[in-house]
Order: sequence, then structure tokens, then C-alpha cells
Amino acid sequence: MTIIWPNGLPERVDPSRLSSEKQALDEWVDFHRATLLMKCEGLTPEQLKSRSVEPSMLSLLGLVRHMSEVERGWFRKHAAREEIEYHYSTEAEPEADFLNLETADASSDLAHFARECQLSRQATAGLDLDEIVPSRGHHSERTRNIRWIYLHMIEEYARHNGHADLIRERIDGVTGD
Repeated sequence: MTIIWPNGLPERVDPSRLSSEKQALDEWVDFHRATLLMKCEGLTPEQLKSRSVEPSMLSLLGLVRHMSEVERGWFRKHAAREEIEYHYSTEAEPEADFLNLETADASSDLAHFARECQLSRQATAGLDLDEIVPSRGHHSERTRNIRWIYLHMIEEYARHNGHADLIRERIDGVTGD
């Protein structure tokens, strides 16, 4: 059984070449979000859960779950200062986003990712890129601004979308950008 997207797959739109800085950052993050979902399109839950190569824990579903946590952590917890817990990861099991896939519900996890992206977009809508974010959580000694968070998220997506591309090619030979 192939995963069916509840509202259709989000369209991947090339970012404008003449945007303001904030708009360009939002467009590039959206582009990478859609790219990750594109890599999952048309696969079964079992294919989404399949690991890349031993001993790696990477799978497409694990990457989706991980990026849900990253969205929540950087955009909502740090940038917007929301007091929320992670959805998958805990102190006892910090890599739970990549683990426990045997019992995971791929459709629910994909819907959670889409919702987390939407909430992140809402949380950052009115933020000033120069705003300094108080240190908290991992690397609490580092001071950063909203611009840094956006750039870090683009880097995070770019790296993991490269992983997703290789995993997808291993599953069924599909390649692309």
C-alpha cells in the first residue's frame, strides 16, 4: 500500500531570485521541506522505514521524523520561544526520531511533519532576522539570531535531503534534485 497524501503533495516552488531576505529564507526552507516530501512520494510504509546501509540508522521515515523535531526545536522552541516538548525524542532516548520505526505509523508521521512545518512558518512569520535568541538547550553557550537559525535550517535540510536522495535511489532507483 502506497502512502496517499491527505491534501496532495505540496508543490515544490523554486525560490524567487528577487525576494527580500526574509522572504528568500522562507522560500528556501519551503523548497527543502517539499523536496524531503518528494523523496517519500509513492513509497509504501515499509519502504519509508527501510534503512540505508548497515550500520546506519537512516531511513526516509526517520529523516521525516528527525526534521519534524528540528523544525520544532529551532523554529518553535528557540526562535519563537515556545515552551513545548519534542514529539519523538526524550532525554532517555534522544535519537527516538530515527529509532522505533517498526511500530511507527508512516501516514501519521508524515502528517505530523506537514503540521510541524505549518506551525513553524506561523511561529516565525513576524520575527525580525536580527533578533537575538537567548541561549537554551543544546549548545546553550552560543548566542544566535533568527537569521542564523534560518541558515542553519537550510543547511540541515540540504544535508538530509542529500541523504534522502541516496536512500530513495537505493529503494527503487529514483533519482532527482
